[in-house]
Amino acid sequence: MSTLRFSALKETLHRKPVFIEEKGRRSELFGKNVFNEQAIRQYMTRDAYQSVKDAIEFGSKIDRKVADQIAVSMKDWALSKGATHYTHWFQPLTGATAEKHDAFFDTIEGGGAMERFDGEQLVQQEPDASSFPHGGIRNTFEARGYTAWDPTSPAFIYGTTLCIPTVFVAYTGEALDNKAPLLRALQAVDTAATAVCKYFDKNVSKVNATLGWEQEYFLIDTALMSARPDLMMTGRTLLGHSPAKGQQLDDHYFGSIPDRVMSFMRDLEQECMLLGIPVKTRHNEVAPNQFELAPIFEEANLAVDHNSLLMDVMEKVSQRHQFKVLFHEKPFKGINGSGKHNNWSLATNTGINLLSPGKTPMKNLQFLTFFVNTIKAVHDYEELIRASIASASNDHRLGANEAPPAIISVFIGSQLSEVLDELENVTKGKLSPQEKTDLKLNIVGKIPEILLDNTDRNRTSPFAFTGNKFELRAVGSWSNCAGPMTVLNTIIAKQLKEFKIEVDDLIDTKKLKKDEAVFNVLREYIKASKKIRFEGDGYGEAWEKEALRRGLSNNKTTPQALKAKASKKAIALFTEMNVMNKVEVAARHEIELEEYAKRIQIESRVLGDIARNHVIPTAIQYQNTLIENVKGLKEIFGKGFEKYAKEQIDLIKIISIHIAEINSKIEKMTEERKKSNKLIGQENADSYCDKVKPFFAEIRYHCDKLELMVDDNLWPLTKYRELLFTK
Repeated sequence: MSTLRFSALKETLHRKPVFIEEKGRRSELFGKNVFNEQAIRQYMTRDAYQSVKDAIEFGSKIDRKVADQIAVSMKDWALSKGATHYTHWFQPLTGATAEKHDAFFDTIEGGGAMERFDGEQLVQQEPDASSFPHGGIRNTFEARGYTAWDPTSPAFIYGTTLCIPTVFVAYTGEALDNKAPLLRALQAVDTAATAVCKYFDKNVSKVNATLGWEQEYFLIDTALMSARPDLMMTGRTLLGHSPAKGQQLDDHYFGSIPDRVMSFMRDLEQECMLLGIPVKTRHNEVAPNQFELAPIFEEANLAVDHNSLLMDVMEKVSQRHQFKVLFHEKPFKGINGSGKHNNWSLATNTGINLLSPGKTPMKNLQFLTFFVNTIKAVHDYEELIRASIASASNDHRLGANEAPPAIISVFIGSQLSEVLDELENVTKGKLSPQEKTDLKLNIVGKIPEILLDNTDRNRTSPFAFTGNKFELRAVGSWSNCAGPMTVLNTIIAKQLKEFKIEVDDLIDTKKLKKDEAVFNVLREYIKASKKIRFEGDGYGEAWEKEALRRGLSNNKTTPQALKAKASKKAIALFTEMNVMNKVEVAARHEIELEEYAKRIQIESRVLGDIARNHVIPTAIQYQNTLIENVKGLKEIFGKGFEKYAKEQIDLIKIISIHIAEINSKIEKMTEERKKSNKLIGQENADSYCDKVKPFFAEIRYHCDKLELMVDDNLWPLTKYRELLFTK
């Protein structure tokens, strides 16, 4: 066994759990390091407090003088918690978070010093806009960009730093982050949904999109990671033969959590409690060394911030326990990958979940209004939803027998399917004067009772109704939730806006009563969106053929899927709803294409390096041992020794074939990479996808065959059985 691999295994086997002492009840710890309403009431003046409340609830601007008061309050609170620095915490288009720490410390005249933090430092700062992905919005010499405080997401302390959630925009005003478009999308869906809600309840003045994410991840010992350059550089194993035992016995899912992992989870959960992240559920996932964490539902913007923060915290906490957390959607071939299911709904300020079936026909008419409009929105923009979850890493997971396919469809269950089919056929054809009387006959009473648990779960569905919410299952574990949530809330806002126009038109021009008009429009939407509904198995060729017949898209790769983001349809949507302008849409499309190409480029270079500098030399070393063995047999047996050395000679030949194939494929892959590097934009991404990436599987095949042949004591890379089953 190679020295590095041996020492890594030895170190891992001697690990002891780092036991974390609970510091009190979770309810007492929750939000202690968050500048939440309780802290605001304690530290702020009444005027400052009201200004913050108005900004959160109504989006009103905060006066700079009041901002100074807020800043002083925030500083005093932070200092009382031991903070020494502050930072604007934002989410640039890298997919990660960013921060630059400044000390509260400042000098004053006379050689003294004091802690200082004012409204200007709270409200706005200026990071370098050209150093983050910008898609051409900024030139290298045009560095100015601004972070601006988002009062809807509370500040928090991590370590000794006060972190202030912010948006990040260019000097010219375009959004350079994930948060700004999300906030605009949430505003759009609030406006549109509130207007529709008033058909049913005049007291509704605000609608919040809610989100509950489920974070799946792998934990790998840091020592074992050190013997895997591919895991360290790319987040996934580019080669490695599947172990004899993987997940086929189904013995890991919901199993007893290992002590080391439990210690990590307890430590992580305590950090989350202090930061106000309402984590609730933990369990073993399907694959060995795979786990899941899930919180209580929150308002979508806060939930997105919390998920981004959680991923940062997980990285840091895992280091204390000698683990490396893997967020890659498919770090190991042959076993389940990781997703981040986004459970989405809409909730009113009156406490109603708009996607929860009601106890009366009228309440169910309201439920069906938002339920059917959601399905219609997904039907109209299914390609854009697919694009919102596209990435180089998620491509490995989608459709891989544990995740939804690349075809977007909606699962609603048998009972709701029957309800929609029944409502579709209440009257035939479109509204006409002759049908008017027919429609007046107690429309609301025709809506049957709908139970909360009205559907089974369909693990193969990308977008499934699960009783009182929709679950977007196709989001990858490495993704920032802001991307798919921006798209989903935007298309829902657009659909609800169109719905209200159509209903109002029927009320005004056809003189229909409100319920009749609502019902009639819903009926037409049910018909128009029927092809997006699918109740069966999403895997296999049968569904692909059926989806093609229905006219649904099947964009299997990221470069193919991302075209929808730059389409005229997408630009028209985002500009109409004031979520992104044409420049912002184009910039994100360019950034995501470039990121895809770069990730494939990095994987290609790493694979070539490992194959040539680790696998081939080890294979040759073992081959030389076999050659020496054959020579020894020849000396012993002389003429006719071949019958005693046949297996060794065959093995030498096979190893030579694999080595030659690896070298040949690497040469060809390198040449294709050079050609791809001369291209830009869509052509660059397409070339890396179609010309470079296919060599990965071919090179891996020969490397994995060598892993099975070469003496285990010589193999330099940590094997799957060690990565996945060493506790």
